[in-house]
Parts: sequence; structure tokens; C-alpha cells
Amino acid sequence: MTLSEEDYIKAIYHLGKGEKTLVSTNAIAEQMSTKPSSVTDMVKKLSEKGLVNYRRYKGVSLSEIGNKTALSIVRKHRLWEVFLVEKLDFAWDEVHEVAEQLEHIKSDALIDKLDAHLGFPRVDPHGDPIPSKEGEFKKVIKKLLSEVDIKTEGICVGVKDSSAPFLKFLDRNKIAIRDAIKVLDKEEFDGSLDIEINGRKVHISNQIASNLYLEIKEVE
Repeated sequence: MTLSEEDYIKAIYHLGKGEKTLVSTNAIAEQMSTKPSSVTDMVKKLSEKGLVNYRRYKGVSLSEIGNKTALSIVRKHRLWEVFLVEKLDFAWDEVHEVAEQLEHIKSDALIDKLDAHLGFPRVDPHGDPIPSKEGEFKKVIKKLLSEVDIKTEGICVGVKDSSAPFLKFLDRNKIAIRDAIKVLDKEEFDGSLDIEINGRKVHISNQIASNLYLEIKEVE
């Protein structure tokens, strides 16, 4: 596969939220910052390789092999993000673009050794699950902090917005993945929240709360 083909496979996977649902070519074009006609040409190529199922005017879904390929790319991306943060001291807002390049490395042996070297991490620096070599990962039931009730307690397990400005904001306010969070109060007017983070009281806007995921219960 070419690098471009891998990028398309990963984009379809993310747009379909990891499910084998139909994704429109317009949505893919927006994600890839390209023309719908270019997407159609690429999708036809991927279909010929058995990586996607393409229904004209309906959309695109990943085939079994396409889904397996996407999970492999996602696994590599997220493992490299862990490596960059934990071993090379990159900030979590700096790693995405570098991992985008490293995810195309083909050596399975290298990725297996990287996984073992890191201690087989289950999540990346942004809280997203890392698939195993077999493409499996433990699903977590999570809710946006803005959607939970007052007095709810949980663990911050991810961010909806992984842009550099938002991650830098979290760093400045000492909010991180795996922090214990309790909702103390909610402002009816604007949805802003008073929360407790590791025993420290903080007031956050609804916009911030709408981009933080709280773990509610794990699915066995």
C-alpha cells in the first residue's frame, strides 16, 4: 500500500468511529482536504484491492482486511505517540504530526519490540485505546464531562479535541489524563462547571467540559 492509501484507510476508520458503517465521499474529502472526485478515484482503487466496500452514491465502508489494516496503522500511530512522550520528552500537543510520519513504517518486528519496550501500554497520551497486535482493545464506556450529573466522580480518560491549543490549555491548568475528577456544581445559565481535580477545585467553561471524557464504567 502507498502512504496515501494508508491515510485514506485510517480516515475512513475514524470517520466510521471504528464501526463498519458507510462513510460519505464528501466526509472523506473534508477529512483529507481534497476534492470528492479525488476521493472517488482512490476509493475505487481501494475497492479493487479488497480494502473497502464502495456503494456508488451511498458511501464507503471498510472490508475485513481494510479494518484490520486500519487497526494496524492506528496501533503504530498511538504506540509512537507514547514513545515520543515517555522516552523523548515530547509534549502531548507535539506528537501527532510526528506520529503521522512514523505510522507508515512497515516493520512488524520493530512495532512489536516498541510495544514491549513501552510495557504494552493500553492508551496513548491523549487517552485513546491502543489496539493489540490482533486488533483488539478494551472498550470503555465514557461520557463527556459536560453531560454527567452533579456529584459524578470518575477518571479523565480522553480528550475530544486533541488540537495543540486545547492541550496546551489543559497543561497550563494542570488537567491531565488519569486525573480523578468530581463534578461539584453546574451553572444553569452557561453550563460551566465547578469541579474537583485530585482534591483541587477548578472552574471550567462548558466548552472545556465538552472536550473532556470521563470514564464511567469499563466493559468486560
